[in-house]
Amino acid sequence: MLFLVVALLVLLVVLGAASSLPLPVALGLGAVIVVWLAVFTVKERRRRTRVGEVR
Repeated sequence: MLFLVVALLVLLVVLGAASSLPLPVALGLGAVIVVWLAVFTVKERRRRTRVGEVR
């Protein structure tokens, strides 16, 4: 339960910080995060595929 409360507080702090930024800056940072997550996903899928082929 404590973990959920802390996670909610962190989420509120992040949302509050994002709401104080100008819209173009917030959208730009959001786009950077999306690209970073997409690259991470592709790398993980390639790594798991390679590991599966070796076995």
